[in-house]
Amino acid sequence: MTFQRARTEEQREVRRRAILETTSAMLEEMPVAEVSLNELSRRVGLAKTAVLRYFESREAVLLDLMDERTATWLAELEQELARGVDEERTAVERAEQVADVLSRSLAKQTALCDLYGAQGGVLEHNVSVEVVRRHKKASLSNLAVMAGLVRRYLPEVGERAEHFCLTVLLVAGALSGYTSPPPSLLAVYESEPELAVHRIELEAALRLGIITWLVGVLPRS
Repeated sequence: MTFQRARTEEQREVRRRAILETTSAMLEEMPVAEVSLNELSRRVGLAKTAVLRYFESREAVLLDLMDERTATWLAELEQELARGVDEERTAVERAEQVADVLSRSLAKQTALCDLYGAQGGVLEHNVSVEVVRRHKKASLSNLAVMAGLVRRYLPEVGERAEHFCLTVLLVAGALSGYTSPPPSLLAVYESEPELAVHRIELEAALRLGIITWLVGVLPRS
């Protein structure tokens, strides 16, 4: 893919979309830590300096992509919750169903979880105040959408829904770093299975964390 110099706002948006879509494709092949501006510029067909006209840094690209991927995932989650939660059930039963849907849905979003894992320690560094401000506004908007979905099926959570949702996303990010062991660790697990006793499966670990949080806040019947 090669581009001529963008001269209109429409052309600039085409370049911006190409950068984001190329980065998204790279995350299907490699972890966040391995995504580089050099490889991104090569794949998108722009010089590195040209990429930096649209995004001030690698981290700025990944923050924008994280916000977009979160919004897309939430649209899918809305449908998954509608199919997977029976609003006629008791609060405890609905909590279990919400935990099932949330953990299963997030576990499929491996790249998004990886982005959340890198957010605080990596992605929110090497970016300007304006980029962080835009990212935080998008994050708060996405969090409000997610909290609204949770309250729809678990109104008992009430005003704590935002805190619950933030906790779920941060835990998913933290766990994601341990759910794709490197080849050397896999070799150890294969040769000595007893050492794999604490190997983490993302969906199961997430479900346990979600259930634990909800049990602590739901009213006792």
